[in-house]
Amino acid sequence: MNSALQAFLVAMATFALISIVYFIYRTAKKHRSDIESRSRTIPIRTVPDLPTSASFIGLGESQLFDPYLTRIEMSDLVTGTRNFSPELIVGGGTFGYIYKANLPSCVTVAIKKLGADAFRGHREFRAEMETLGKIRHDNIVRFFGYCATGSDRILIYEFVEKGSLDQWLYDMSPENDTSSLTWGTRVKIIKGKKFSIPVGDAISASNVLLDSNFEARVADFSLARRIEDARSYVTTRVEGTVGYMPPEYFYGAPMATMRGDVYSFGILMFEVVTSKRSNLTIRDGRWKEIRLVEWATAMVSQNREMEMVDVGLPREELKVTEVLEFFRIATFCTTESHKLRPNMNEVVDLLDQIPD
Repeated sequence: MNSALQAFLVAMATFALISIVYFIYRTAKKHRSDIESRSRTIPIRTVPDLPTSASFIGLGESQLFDPYLTRIEMSDLVTGTRNFSPELIVGGGTFGYIYKANLPSCVTVAIKKLGADAFRGHREFRAEMETLGKIRHDNIVRFFGYCATGSDRILIYEFVEKGSLDQWLYDMSPENDTSSLTWGTRVKIIKGKKFSIPVGDAISASNVLLDSNFEARVADFSLARRIEDARSYVTTRVEGTVGYMPPEYFYGAPMATMRGDVYSFGILMFEVVTSKRSNLTIRDGRWKEIRLVEWATAMVSQNREMEMVDVGLPREELKVTEVLEFFRIATFCTTESHKLRPNMNEVVDLLDQIPD
């Protein structure tokens, strides 16, 4: 090959290489320009004044929160709880403790101080900000604000005077007067139409709070709570409470469903009028340990509904027809096949037939 041809081939190869590099440069520059242009036209909602210490909340996730949530200073919470005095603890669990507090504005609130487990505390904080921070509903406990400073994650709610339903059902201490929890009151608690709001598997006696008129409020959306479409049914990942979870959740159903809610509600119906815990087994006549739903279903099939009612309720205030109808509805809700269960609107209509 002569020198002239070699020089020509080298020149062509050099030109081709420069052309490729220039094309790549122009393509990358145009892509970067498009991204910058889009970022100028799409506003991102963030939580105002959210401390930088709350870095676990990603930029994309911050737009899920209500921008008008109130950030409350830690100093006010320390004062309102007398430095988180054990004497002011009104509830607790694996998530941490709930304190009764008086804020400087003279408002009495419930303060949920999440536990020291940073990862789990951050998850719960984020989950409840994404749900209770957006929902406004008469029978969901009102969410007032938050505090996020250092490693502390604190959520502030309205204080509901009469505490949780499970305290009324199971606290046997002398100072706990359960005489107010009559048959009519228990039916009233269950009949609250506002239970028809989809809340996933948050339904449990410990998550139902009672106001001064024994109106029920749903509280404590667990770690799985997350709104996926505000215009449709709320679906949540299955992380339910033992004793309330429907059988399909144990067989691989990945998401909580409306029919699953109905099952949980049916379990709560059994629990409210029998005062038997949903997560504990019951010994039947053959000395076999069975779950509440199994025991209740068997008792209904044997027409023994009156025997199921809490022994602490005076029998003279019970009407047999009402008791039978109540247990019929609860049994309908807890049908093993989810396809055969009613929807919550149908349950509300059925309950309306029972006077309270």
